[in-house]
Amino acid sequence: MTGPGNRAWAAVATGSTLLLGALWAFPLLWAVLTALKTEEQAVAQPVQWLPTTPTFTAFRDVLTLGDLPRWFLNSALTSLVITLATVVLAALAAYAFSQLQFRGKNLLFWVFLAGIMVPFEALLIPLFRLMNDLGSVNTYAGIILPQIVSPVAVYVFKGFFDQVPKELREAAVVDGASEWRILWNVFVPLSGTVLWAIGIVTFIAAWNNFLWPFIITTSPEMMTIPLGLTQVQDAYGLRFARTMATAVLGGLPVVLAYLIFQRRVTEGFLTVTGVKG
Repeated sequence: MTGPGNRAWAAVATGSTLLLGALWAFPLLWAVLTALKTEEQAVAQPVQWLPTTPTFTAFRDVLTLGDLPRWFLNSALTSLVITLATVVLAALAAYAFSQLQFRGKNLLFWVFLAGIMVPFEALLIPLFRLMNDLGSVNTYAGIILPQIVSPVAVYVFKGFFDQVPKELREAAVVDGASEWRILWNVFVPLSGTVLWAIGIVTFIAAWNNFLWPFIITTSPEMMTIPLGLTQVQDAYGLRFARTMATAVLGGLPVVLAYLIFQRRVTEGFLTVTGVKG
């Protein structure tokens, strides 16, 4: 299938992909270039596309004059705890649904899966009232607790655990291993790719979450990066270089996390879906 028609379609597809990629990358490139300009260059007319003398002054200013380091700490702490708790709880629940036998298991599993169909926005008021009753408004616990339950992660883990050969579990049971030991010594080591994929996706989602921290935090000291970015304009005024430097620094950890663990994320999804790469 290498006729002239196919080659033309391939050329059109390649050109369209490159065009869409350029459109996607342009705002990111513009943000980086603006962050490397002085404030005078950032508002100069006519527009200067490239900084005449690249400078890291805007990055230095936002790191030393604003609350960005505190927002970084809040985002890093809450995202790591949410990721760890989500992976552990999802693996425990999935193991129970996949390997254990108890009354009402199937009904409970489908009720649990029904949570996927409930949008998080519909739970905002009940969750806020619950956190308020627990005295967790404007605290790390208030940011973290509502985000550690993930029906999707349970579903993915269960799908993988169902594929583990039964002989492995039966052999461990014959050797007298407890359910905890079977889970951590047999199933968890086998699910490394899935674990990494869920962990990275959960970390990125927690880092980028804007809505819930916006609802539950009431002071700048407890804000996370996405929420803190909304305060930059008020703090700096029309200082585009500082605004873009804050945005670049805020998104940098997520970009690095995905680039470093991209292969593991891809392998995890290929394993779960059964697609061969």
